[in-house]
Amino acid sequence: MSVKTYKPTTPSRRHMSVSGFDGIDKKAKPERKLTEVLKKHAGRNSYGRITVRHKGGGNRQKYRIIDFKRDKADMVGTVLRLEYDPNRSANIALVEYPDKERRYILAPVGLGAGDTITASGTADIKPGNALPISSIPVGTIIHNIELYPGKGAQLVRSAGVAAQLMAKEGDLAQVRLPSGEYRYIRMNCKATIGQVGNVDHSNINIGKAGRTRHMGIRPTVRGSVMNPNDHPHGGGEGKSPIGRSGPVTPWGKPALGYKTRKKKNKTNKFIVKRRGAK
Repeated sequence: MSVKTYKPTTPSRRHMSVSGFDGIDKKAKPERKLTEVLKKHAGRNSYGRITVRHKGGGNRQKYRIIDFKRDKADMVGTVLRLEYDPNRSANIALVEYPDKERRYILAPVGLGAGDTITASGTADIKPGNALPISSIPVGTIIHNIELYPGKGAQLVRSAGVAAQLMAKEGDLAQVRLPSGEYRYIRMNCKATIGQVGNVDHSNINIGKAGRTRHMGIRPTVRGSVMNPNDHPHGGGEGKSPIGRSGPVTPWGKPALGYKTRKKKNKTNKFIVKRRGAK
């Protein structure tokens, strides 16, 4: 996937870049039966209180229903087209099966219109095919990984990421995740072969503040420029130190180097090596 740049006709255009949308059908409208209305809440919970800051506004979008379960077993589907999805960094592919049912899947690198995919324990090891981890050879690059059999993929779903199957031990397989974490996954969980597409997503430069507002992201203000009653970093004359041993959130919790994972989490036993561990 290429990155498109522009002539610097304005200051913001000078550094702005967009995806080249290679292989994407730009004129195609989303499949109507596979879309849902996406209601905006601007980061507020059911009581109307802001629980996630810096959210609000943005262009209206419709949610595309993605087939993360890949439960059309032993049926060969044909890729009709690749589409842009405003709700995620990865591109999606519209697949039609012999019974005329259509579904969206995440588009891996190398998948294009006219290609065929299948979800089966005996499927070929090629991009887009979904198999139980027990049927995937060690060393294979995979994505779209389940944590619980039949629940649907929860890991490795964003643009350009990939995991690698490192080893198999009894009922568990050892997988290296994009973060560097090594984790056990059950052998009867499904995974999809290949790397998630839109690899150049991380190379795109937003270029101007207005574009982030179109994405539904509101401005972020530094705590050090606030007043003491608004933030623990606030107050003082000029550029003052924050007055604490380390940066904190607006609620006084440590913001750097603070582990938020529960120490007694039941799934700790599945983590072989944490990301960043030496």
